[in-house]
Amino acid sequence: MNSIYKINVTAFVNFANVPLRTLRLNRFLLAHKTLWLIAFLLISTLTSAQEKISLEKAIELAKSNNIDLKIADKEIERQTVLKKTAFQPEPLQVQYQGGQFNSVDFDHNVSIQQFFPIGNITKANRQLQEELVKLAEKRKALSSYEIEKAVTLAYYQYLYGVSIQKLNSELNEIYTKFLKNAELRFQTGESGNIEVISAKAKVKEIETQKAQLEYDLAIYQKQLQFFVQTDENIVPDENTSLQYAILKEEGNSKAEGLMTDYYQQQISVYQKEANTYKAMRTPKLGLGYFAQTINTESLFQGFTAGLQIPLFGGVNTAKAQASAISISQSQLALDKNKLTLNLQKQELQNNFAKQQKALDYYQKEGLQYADQIITTAQKSYANGDMSYWAYISFLNQAIDIKKQYTEATHTFNQSAIELQFPTIKNN
Repeated sequence: MNSIYKINVTAFVNFANVPLRTLRLNRFLLAHKTLWLIAFLLISTLTSAQEKISLEKAIELAKSNNIDLKIADKEIERQTVLKKTAFQPEPLQVQYQGGQFNSVDFDHNVSIQQFFPIGNITKANRQLQEELVKLAEKRKALSSYEIEKAVTLAYYQYLYGVSIQKLNSELNEIYTKFLKNAELRFQTGESGNIEVISAKAKVKEIETQKAQLEYDLAIYQKQLQFFVQTDENIVPDENTSLQYAILKEEGNSKAEGLMTDYYQQQISVYQKEANTYKAMRTPKLGLGYFAQTINTESLFQGFTAGLQIPLFGGVNTAKAQASAISISQSQLALDKNKLTLNLQKQELQNNFAKQQKALDYYQKEGLQYADQIITTAQKSYANGDMSYWAYISFLNQAIDIKKQYTEATHTFNQSAIELQFPTIKNN
């Protein structure tokens, strides 16, 4: 991936004898080369301290660094803390009374009263909060799944850029040889100058594409870095196979399991929520203590006990009914998304088989044909057995095969990753 640029400054020009137009052209070329040098130095700076990591390491770093997962952890922590709120007594009531409530004398009365929940309300609150903790964990699992998919796609996008870069280098080598042969044939008078000009133009085009590919790789690297969310300039390990190896799972796929777990947990939350609203219709027990004076003499004490009876419990009954409706909604959403996921998997499976077949052709036959065409055409052209135009035609055919193979590999990888990580809908 590292590029070596050689800039030779060996020509000394007597500017006094050079026409103004030529001088301007030389200045333009110098400025053009300077821009290329700046671009190269910029790219070299970006790639100088890159750390090569495996896909597994990239996913591990992403799950460790990702802000969304950290937020999900905080939500789990928050719901866990809220488990302490399961027992919810009423605020302590403290009351003072002073005045002529027993006689003409000014007496005092102080009372304290506390109401406590009785029945299953505390248990229901605790169970609801436990289910909310589990729901937060299920949400985090879905986020982790999406992050793993995003990192994998970005990882192989970069490898695709590397494969395009390698193809560019191969094309540069092929056309450089072609240029040498064309120059030799021109010197010996076997061909015209058009062959040399055409070859030079193609070599310059490939060199320009090479610089553009460096920028593409820099973009792909930043995309991977974004999903991993690290300050380090990480890049995929160059020893990684350019073809993604799909992992087949037994029974239900990981996506279906995560989606089912999420909606079933959502249903559990609504069930516990309904139980909580039902338990709120239970009376609350109140205990109290009072102390007072009578005729400003002595201190008389006593205890009180009472109940808070929710005579108008229609609000909690309606909330319990609403939770029951939410249970039905979640079940319907689960059924719908299961159907959608199954249809999506069938579509992805068909697309994967299609891309697999195309890739198999290029791996088993197409690339061999391309190499044979290039080798045979180069020998024939060098020996003078093939015309320039025929040589160019065969060369373009072989190059097109190699480009199609690279694109087929990239399309296959995307198809395989989508099949491995089908989209989960959780709404």
